[in-house]
Amino acid sequence: MTPIVLALNLALSFAGLAALALSLDRHHRDAFLTRAPTNRARSLRWTGWGAILLSLAASIALDGWNFGPVQWIGALTGAALLVVALLSYRPGWLRPAALAALPLALLALPFALRG
Repeated sequence: MTPIVLALNLALSFAGLAALALSLDRHHRDAFLTRAPTNRARSLRWTGWGAILLSLAASIALDGWNFGPVQWIGALTGAALLVVALLSYRPGWLRPAALAALPLALLALPFALRG
């Protein structure tokens, strides 16, 4: 396990969980001050599950079946704690933080593949 693979998993998991949280009407209203339109909620749900599955695939591809799922669960837990903290204290910051996590994941990907 390298820290760069963990950062990749954490960024993808955070973006996915944030998208899933924002697909719920209550959290969407807290972050955007408006109800979530049906199409946006559906898109956020698909995007969230896609990012989480991509995180799992990256974890298994980079660390193998022995340690990959364990690292994925750890990254998923850490990302969930970050999402809950942001939703509790600064819900308006969740969208920019999730949007910032995607370029960080893309930035970490070449380094993770090299290692």
